[in-house]
Amino acid sequence: MAKTKKHKLRQKIFRFLVFGISSIAVIILVTFTLGKYWVEIYSKYQEKKELENELLSLKEEEEALKVDVDKLQDPDYIARYAREKYFYSKDGEYILRIP
Repeated sequence: MAKTKKHKLRQKIFRFLVFGISSIAVIILVTFTLGKYWVEIYSKYQEKKELENELLSLKEEEEALKVDVDKLQDPDYIARYAREKYFYSKDGEYILRIP
């Protein structure tokens, strides 16, 4: 009878150890997986913020370009722009470049 009690006690300890080790392994696995997904989600969040900022700057640039397109429809503006930027002159006009 003493052997069966010791045997049952060993079985209980063995079951407890197997259950404990299995539980710890599952907890470690879940923690690692959640951490991995958290890092991935955080990086996607950062990428989203960067892309939103880029989108905002591109929209501002688009608006500026639309204004330029509207201005370039005016022949007087084109003539003035060419004179200022490329130093073209009208007949009888002298260009003085001041540094």
